[in-house]
Amino acid sequence: MSTPDGRRLLGGVMIPLVTPMARPGVPSAEAAHDLLGALAAAGARSLMLLGSNGEGPLLPPTPALTAYVTGVAARWRELTGDGPVLVNVTAPGTADALARADAVLPARPDALVLSPPIYFHHRPDEILAHYTALEATGVPVVAYNAPRYSNPLTPALIDDLTRLPHVIGAKDSSGDPALLAHLVAAARRRPGFGVIQGAEHQALDALRAGADGIVPGIANVAPAPAAALFTAHQEGRADDAERAQRTLTALLALHGVRPGVPAVKTVLTARGLCTPHVAAPFTPCTPDERDRLLALLTPYEEHLITP
Repeated sequence: MSTPDGRRLLGGVMIPLVTPMARPGVPSAEAAHDLLGALAAAGARSLMLLGSNGEGPLLPPTPALTAYVTGVAARWRELTGDGPVLVNVTAPGTADALARADAVLPARPDALVLSPPIYFHHRPDEILAHYTALEATGVPVVAYNAPRYSNPLTPALIDDLTRLPHVIGAKDSSGDPALLAHLVAAARRRPGFGVIQGAEHQALDALRAGADGIVPGIANVAPAPAAALFTAHQEGRADDAERAQRTLTALLALHGVRPGVPAVKTVLTARGLCTPHVAAPFTPCTPDERDRLLALLTPYEEHLITP
């Protein structure tokens, strides 16, 4: 397995893509076609598929999932040339994670994204063994700290993970500045180990703390402010970066109307870029929720994704 530079791979703005569906629970690369084009046109560089925004844990590793991931990856590379595509394979256990990895390998992902096991609490040595097992796939791994959903990555586990050659970076969605600081410090002790941050209300703070990139779910509907934030930070335009962060934070109010994926898909559906279908037990937004979402976002029209 060749080991890519994790800092380059994770640098910039990564879109944790929602999963467009042909019908409830059935992912469709064809249904994603227009959304991918709009994201590429807005300057998005890389994708993460099947994360929490992508309903990944609700979608079993079927031929339909393989076809979706393969089709989206091919289309994204066609649109961007070399835009990275990462695929989340988080699962309750190691056998399930390996089965999910097998299902997405035909897409030739640039890396697999893996949280510690979900559901049961596990000892640190068990979590480390979970990550070690994915070396057999021959694909680099990005560790994903999402303590809302899985066992947390502790500072000691982070140190251990940076010593695994096939683990080339980490995504932190904890929102804990102290843990992120530890992660950045551990990463810098290993050349090429990348850090990306997913707590979108703290995106600018994370870049200032040394993260290589950000992966904000709100960028599905507002990729331009996310890209503007990263670019302004890179160029030292602090006021512009802070303005972009305020815009992203304001847009996050949509989750106060309806939390999570159904709200994002409803907004994208209204813009002609997605279907409203979700995977059970999610249900689509009600007409009232839709109207409230669109009214909330009306003042921010200039920042929203366009077909």
